[in-house]
Amino acid sequence: MDIEPGILLFIVFGLLLCFNTPIAIALGLGGVITIVLSGGSLDIVAFTMYSATAKFTLLAIPFFILAGVVMEQAGVSSRLVRFANVCVGHITGGLAIVLVVTSCFFAAISGSGPATVAALGAILIPAMSEAGYDKSMASALMANAGAIGIIIPPSIAFVVYGVVAEVSIGKLFMAGVIPGLVIGLALAVVSYIISKKRGWGGGGKKPTMRELWDAFKDAAWGLMTPVIILGGIYGGIFTPTEAAGVAAVYGLFVGFFVYKELNLAKLKKLLIDASVGSAVVMLIVASATLFAWLVTTEGVAQDMSKAMVEFSNNKYVILLIMNLILIVAGCFIDAISAYYILLPIFIPILNAVGVDLVLFGVIMTVNLAIGQITPPVGVNLYVACNIANISLKQISRAVMPFLIASLIALAAITYIPAVSLWLPNILGMK
Repeated sequence: MDIEPGILLFIVFGLLLCFNTPIAIALGLGGVITIVLSGGSLDIVAFTMYSATAKFTLLAIPFFILAGVVMEQAGVSSRLVRFANVCVGHITGGLAIVLVVTSCFFAAISGSGPATVAALGAILIPAMSEAGYDKSMASALMANAGAIGIIIPPSIAFVVYGVVAEVSIGKLFMAGVIPGLVIGLALAVVSYIISKKRGWGGGGKKPTMRELWDAFKDAAWGLMTPVIILGGIYGGIFTPTEAAGVAAVYGLFVGFFVYKELNLAKLKKLLIDASVGSAVVMLIVASATLFAWLVTTEGVAQDMSKAMVEFSNNKYVILLIMNLILIVAGCFIDAISAYYILLPIFIPILNAVGVDLVLFGVIMTVNLAIGQITPPVGVNLYVACNIANISLKQISRAVMPFLIASLIALAAITYIPAVSLWLPNILGMK
């Protein structure tokens, strides 16, 4: 054909998306069609897709997904909500702040935005509605706070980024802690302001030390999950991949023998759910790798990288442009696909202007977390809508204050590198 294969690839991919083709299929099928129409050999397809998934590091993904599903079914989420409610539920906007605090805790267990929204939204959205909060506001806050799930470690998104960018997953995990808390703080502040203005919450009785202790003891097994995972990684006891397996086993132990909310019937269902979730992620990884291979081999990545550097070699301008690209991309594609499509283009530019790839991993992941609350592919919005039984229009309007707060936090994370790098640097991580 007369059309360059690189251009043809993006045309086919765009057309498939226009016909509502699932992203994993659009990426893989777009690559296959491009190879066929440009006269290439299909032998590379199976080899590339198999090589993409046959990596030890990626074993962390199914285990972290399993750990998140297990913790959700084991009753951890309800105990975390109770603990947070005892701590801050009595203040103005208390339940809204409980939602944010609990999301930060659960993010350190699930590693997934939609999983956080599903696990906590089923408890907190009805509770906030019954307490007089606007249901649209509660749903919008839940969707936004759930996105912290891919920023605070352990994060499935960071595992994939680390594989693609070839940087330390352990360092990425630690770099995501403070940015995740910064976004949580921004959401809590906005929640407080809105609640203060509308008279939601407040006036409750402060908890006694006994109540605080009882709630803490009940939630302690769930709170220990991130301590075990991160402590094991940074203590040199096990790798991030091994930590995922430990987290899954720990979750099963808590569910069967501590909280005793798991049984064999539930185990079968959660294993199926975890398997389906893992299969979807790995299919995206395989298909996106084929797409990324074509982007690289056909020179698209090099040409786009060169054009961007020629436009400006100022790293702050480059980061602004990349943020804008990522915000738009996040409206249409998921985080894992974005890593494989865009990183081959971005990494040469970042190396040229001297941007730390760990720092950019956090920046890119925060952008794509924001993408989980921006239509038309804002998956967290759809999960929250389903729980609250409201329309996408209602939640999209209510999410705007929280979206603005997240964008302000993104700017701070982008232009103040210490927000991400201080913690891993002070720990001496390489």
